[in-house]
Amino acid sequence: MQKPIQYVGGELNSTVKDWDSCDVRWALMYPDAYEVGLPNQGVMILYEVLNEQDGVLAERTYSVWPDLEALMREHRVPQFTVDSHRPVRAFDVFGLSFSTELGYTNMLAALDLAGIPLEARDRTDDDPIVMAGGHAAFNPEPIADFIDCAIIGDGEQAVLEVTRIIRAWKEEGRPGGREELLLRLAKTGGVYVPGFYDVEYLPDGRIARVVPNRSGVPWRVSKHTVMDLDEWPYPKQPLVPLAETVHERMSVEIFRGCTRGCRFCQAGMITRPVRERSITGIGEMVDKGLKATGFEEVGLLSLSSADHSEIGDIAKGLADRYEEDKIGLSLPSTRVDAFNIDLANELTRNGRRSGLTFAPEGGSERIRKVINKMVSEDDLIRTVATAYGNGWRQVKLYFMCGLPTETDDDVLQIADMATRVIAKGREVSGSNDIRCTVSIGGFVPKPHTPFQWAPQLSAEETDERLAKLRDKIRGDKKYGRSIGFRYHDGKPGIVEGLLSRGDRRTGAVIRAVYDDGGRFDGWREHFSYDRWMRCAEKALAPFGVDVDWYTTRERTYEEVLPWDHLDSGLDKDWLWEDWQDALDETEVEDCRWTPCFDCGVCPQMDTSIQIGPTGKKLLPLTVKNAGPVPSGHAH
Repeated sequence: MQKPIQYVGGELNSTVKDWDSCDVRWALMYPDAYEVGLPNQGVMILYEVLNEQDGVLAERTYSVWPDLEALMREHRVPQFTVDSHRPVRAFDVFGLSFSTELGYTNMLAALDLAGIPLEARDRTDDDPIVMAGGHAAFNPEPIADFIDCAIIGDGEQAVLEVTRIIRAWKEEGRPGGREELLLRLAKTGGVYVPGFYDVEYLPDGRIARVVPNRSGVPWRVSKHTVMDLDEWPYPKQPLVPLAETVHERMSVEIFRGCTRGCRFCQAGMITRPVRERSITGIGEMVDKGLKATGFEEVGLLSLSSADHSEIGDIAKGLADRYEEDKIGLSLPSTRVDAFNIDLANELTRNGRRSGLTFAPEGGSERIRKVINKMVSEDDLIRTVATAYGNGWRQVKLYFMCGLPTETDDDVLQIADMATRVIAKGREVSGSNDIRCTVSIGGFVPKPHTPFQWAPQLSAEETDERLAKLRDKIRGDKKYGRSIGFRYHDGKPGIVEGLLSRGDRRTGAVIRAVYDDGGRFDGWREHFSYDRWMRCAEKALAPFGVDVDWYTTRERTYEEVLPWDHLDSGLDKDWLWEDWQDALDETEVEDCRWTPCFDCGVCPQMDTSIQIGPTGKKLLPLTVKNAGPVPSGHAH
């Protein structure tokens, strides 16, 4: 089998606790291969938060590749954890973190290998509680048949509360069995148990209503929000992988949430409000993390890292502190209007000068107003001119195709933008040796965003539009060779769209795809569009709906959406008004710096925006090779 090292465990900073001295045991899974799952911040944080508790242990498991799956079935080896190679079925909770819906078939594979019944209703008191979390859990309806419960929002405090409830129930002798435990979890108002809700449908296939079928179960389940990130400085001891992974660096989340208000962005909408980590808190985490791992690069993570109120001081402080150690810094991608050359120079001072990534998202000024991405083309040209003029040679631009109200012309303007970028780059650098890579993803409407009502562009139309763009770029004799073009075809987007806005009826599709051999749907070499469409046609036929009904159909204000009973804090009327603003091409400001727009999150969730500046600077922790300190001065 390939890469056996990924199943070995024993990574630096991994934890194996004494099984018998713990009374609540969690198996945590990121339902993808080790190389994608190990660096996942969410799982790493919960792993550490749980293992710090007395009497609680958490171990990790990842999806096994098909070669090992076949061997495990042949030799009757169940799904196991990498930490102590225990069977997943032996744990109290099997917690899965979904950042994308394409991991659902991998969940079924893990359940099946673990010997846990696929459907929640078939499980007994001997089976763990199967719990979903992560961004995709904000609409867990497509997997409602397969999970026992879901937690929406931040997990740090939530898993401790769940642990407390499980411990009390076990100490009392497990009264009422599995059902009673789930009821206790549901009654907190912060754990969603799909089995305690009935969905009623209208004759035309739309949802009539979602009703609790037990007393004491809330009509709506609320998301969890951690306030004061400085109190949760995790991971303190980041895991260092044994095998190669997608990110070879230590990451620190510098803030959570985003209020830029990009209408397509689910992550920005569901993680409100903005909560910044302080500059000193970030400094401490970086220091401890580097000492614990030996990584040579630090990723400053958030949805829009350059928006941290003290990002300049953070970057300069870290670059100063680690200059001798040659520790590189990186931001995931930078907003055009938040980029400045000072910041870029600090980020590359100790590391390598790789390419810069910007995400204009839309090719035309008009479509950027629709999606509320307030970046003008002149802003972009000014920014890349600065970058090329300061020695960068490569810029990557990220766009989406299939946005609401989009026309061919909106997409073709991406080519015009790219040629302007190259022309400007050649002019300011005096060199022809510069590159611009255009990367395009298909737009998928997501729950809890203003675009949750929008029709999705069909795979065929997406492909046609991208073919026109490709031909325009390739046909440009003067600049075409300097422009790289990367795009995904429209097919995976349709499957993602089916699952992201699906309801309980789409669970039958997931099951059929899994039974047909579907695994690793996020990987191009394993994904089969034909399999999904074939299974969907068959599975959805009895309900009188089809794939187009879930994807390319526009929703109306009156329609009950499958996730309406899950409260992300966003007011549905506010989202609808923002959708109307999008259709009118009206932009909305960022509420971090302007008065509140009444999106509903802060009052409803009893939270507030937490941002600096603190006015502090990140001093070096120790001055290396320094002489004696004059009196009255401190390090």
